Amino acid sequence: MTVADPQTARPDTAATAAALEALAARLGDRFSAGESVRDQHGRDESWHRPHRPDAVVFPETTAEVSAVCAICHRHGVPIIPYGVGSSVEGAAIPVAGGVVVSLVRMNRVLAVDPGNFDCTVQPGVQRRALNEHLRDTGLTFTVDPGADASIGGMIATRASGTNAVRYGTMAEAVRALEVVLADGTVIRTGTRARKSAAGYDLTHLFTGSEGTLGIVTEATLRLAPIPETVIAATCRFATLEAAVETAVEIMQAGIPVARVELLDAAMIEAVNAYSGTDLAVAPHLFLEFHGDPESARRDAEAAEAIATEAGGAGFAQAESAEDRARLWRARHDCAYACMANHRPKRMLTTDVCVPIPALTENILAASADAAAAGLPAPVLGHVGDGNFHMILMLDPDDPEEVARAEGVSARMVERALAAGGTCTGEHGVGLGKRDYLAREQGPEAIAVMRSLKAALDPKGLMNPGKVLPD
Repeated sequence: MTVADPQTARPDTAATAAALEALAARLGDRFSAGESVRDQHGRDESWHRPHRPDAVVFPETTAEVSAVCAICHRHGVPIIPYGVGSSVEGAAIPVAGGVVVSLVRMNRVLAVDPGNFDCTVQPGVQRRALNEHLRDTGLTFTVDPGADASIGGMIATRASGTNAVRYGTMAEAVRALEVVLADGTVIRTGTRARKSAAGYDLTHLFTGSEGTLGIVTEATLRLAPIPETVIAATCRFATLEAAVETAVEIMQAGIPVARVELLDAAMIEAVNAYSGTDLAVAPHLFLEFHGDPESARRDAEAAEAIATEAGGAGFAQAESAEDRARLWRARHDCAYACMANHRPKRMLTTDVCVPIPALTENILAASADAAAAGLPAPVLGHVGDGNFHMILMLDPDDPEEVARAEGVSARMVERALAAGGTCTGEHGVGLGKRDYLAREQGPEAIAVMRSLKAALDPKGLMNPGKVLPD
């Protein structure tokens, strides 16, 4: 198996050598061509084959990122932004070689303004560290994709996660950006105002562009007040269908849930083994309710009534921070639980998002398809958004098994598109879903995307081989 063909050819050896020499002179010991460092930055959490870059650089300022891009642009060398490598669609793999720009050292919280409910950070700040920094302000950064991803990576993939049903995705969280373009030009997009009608929305053009248009070096993010009361709850069901239908009914009833997460029986079994939990091996909903004490309890009771009517059992609530953290740890451990439970297989983790009324049919069909293909494939999802994930465990060195897994993934996407949904709700396109993007958006929209790419990155150096189909 090989990774998808890149959209641009590798530069010649002499040009690469000249670029690396210039970068080493500019960055000193924050430039590395060592094999272990290159190997570390040649992979992500996806099942796609790793690919070693020519070098890795560790800038600490926007000026240094600009200088790196200018040098690479002058010599025609690919530029791959890199956060913590938690992508599951191959978005961070340097398939054309080139220079990986690790943003791990750009990890400062630059400003917090509680009065305007915002903060400004560098891209290497990680989600948990940001909320720890905000702890005494009464505010929180609400986007929670599960992994302790970097803010830059979350912007690049337009991440969402468990809180999106109430608070929205990164698209709603990002107010302004500082971005370095392929040639080293630095631009600013957006403002700290809550809304604007001024010109093209460049902020959201870069949000979700997966590093193919530029490198985010600074971001202003919307924050939310920490709720007065938070109630978490779990409920188990006899069938997967009953669990999904309950989630749909809760949403259609207009209950303002903050989180509605689905874990099927296979996922619960893996989590129990990995996290030491003792949940019944059955499909579960994990829910959370935010508000004042009265409204949060009222919402939890309304959800419990719907779940009980649908055959749900064991509706257990948790209000203390420790109990809630213990409950949600099971959800956040899902990916690592699957890897541990099926070692040494790798994850082909795929996601789609569909209209709420089509959710049950799509989840049941995907689960049945994986079973028919003989593949371990736990299901989980942010079902309040119509977004669900399947983790297909496979041996990447077994072509027949890879083909079966890719077939299940392809049919999952085809059903989602037929229902009016999208090929990815939050993982991004990366390497794995470029062909699906073409089917979803159509040739005219893809042509517009190509023209934007050509305008901002005419040499095709920014994270080549990603997003746009060949």
